[in-house]
Amino acid sequence: MIDATGPRIAAPQTGRDPALWKAAQKIEGAFLSEMLKSAGFGEARQSFGGGPGEAQFASFLRDTQVAGMVEAGGIGLAENIYRSLLVSTDAG
Repeated sequence: MIDATGPRIAAPQTGRDPALWKAAQKIEGAFLSEMLKSAGFGEARQSFGGGPGEAQFASFLRDTQVAGMVEAGGIGLAENIYRSLLVSTDAG
């Protein structure tokens, strides 16, 4: 079980470009969503499942989980993406 009260990774820093940070978090969220989907998170159970409705709404559950993960600091991917976006906008 993961301790949700643990230290947060990639807490927003002062002076950070909010638009680039939000974009980096969206990219991390998309990555995490695909990873959870590949891992089978949210798939309907074989027995006593929720039927067709459960399968249709699985992506909503996954996206909500991912939003919470990213808000809590994610896996640190957003920080690296942010730095890459910052460098690419400074170079342009």
